[in-house]
Amino acid sequence: MSGAAPAGQGPERIKRINPAGLAPPAGFSHAVVATGSRLVLLAGQTSLDADGEIRGTTLPEQFERALRNLLTALRHAGGTPADLTRVTVYATDVPDYRAHARELGRIWRESAGRDYPAMAVIGVTRLWDERALVELDGMALLP
Repeated sequence: MSGAAPAGQGPERIKRINPAGLAPPAGFSHAVVATGSRLVLLAGQTSLDADGEIRGTTLPEQFERALRNLLTALRHAGGTPADLTRVTVYATDVPDYRAHARELGRIWRESAGRDYPAMAVIGVTRLWDERALVELDGMALLP
């Protein structure tokens, strides 16, 4: 497993795999191997505040809030960002997402660190709330 980098609470619990034969990952891991006892499935989170209102008008603003919401749900389930094994990002404007990639990466690192899960960005026509520009869901494996 070339490029394996242990993370989390034990050297064997979560390994991020980034083989030399694939393009270097930027902001994600190509594969994640996880061994634990509790699987946490995280529902899609947008930039809703506690009152159910979308906050932020730009993609980076909404991404930051949606990520914060996802990590809040994870923490309340007993996990940390290093426990994330998979995150899917649903974006209503993929070119806008790509244009803000550096800023979104900075937001991710400041909120979740550098232990990247396996990730995908999926372009969608719209989200449940028409004002939402981005939604994140995920999976985590706890010890």
